[in-house]
Amino acid sequence: MSHSNRIFPDMEAYLCAYRRILEQMTEKMTCARLSDSISGNFIAQMIPHHRAAVEMSENLLKYSCFEPLVRIAQNIIRTQKQGIAEMERMLCDCREKTNCPNEVCRYQDKIDCIIQTMFDGMNNAKTGNCINANFMREMIPHHEGAVKMAKTALQYDLCCALVPVLEGIVKEQEEGIREMERLLMQCGCER
Repeated sequence: MSHSNRIFPDMEAYLCAYRRILEQMTEKMTCARLSDSISGNFIAQMIPHHRAAVEMSENLLKYSCFEPLVRIAQNIIRTQKQGIAEMERMLCDCREKTNCPNEVCRYQDKIDCIIQTMFDGMNNAKTGNCINANFMREMIPHHEGAVKMAKTALQYDLCCALVPVLEGIVKEQEEGIREMERLLMQCGCER
């Protein structure tokens, strides 16, 4: 390996942890216990998604002191932990809101496509020797997946308590995407 293509030790450790987190998220989202409730299914798949965002952000904080990105990571940790707690509290009640089998099937087909696109984007995110840029390239498709999942779920009849959670996911994560895209451009990095 030439010097210009060499991966530095911190980067190797960062990427190893990232790949482990992504693999666990993929498994937990694809093996989530699904039912005849779109609300319950959304929560069952979004909790491991949020947990992965927390772990990815904690992984970044071991290596980065770039203040704008540190703030983003800390915000992700705070908001995603709150979201997990909120969804865990409402899961049983939301599972009681059921949908007809055809609706559940249509919803899940759309979600499966969104999830696969997200996994592909995260697996194929450009990697270089800048942990900060790598994190943003990985987190942007992660956030895009959450936004698309939430917008898709909002097209169906849902548990009333879940609607503001989905709207919050869309708002917060679209803001996060814009902020990370702006930072990537400021750093002169391509997505």
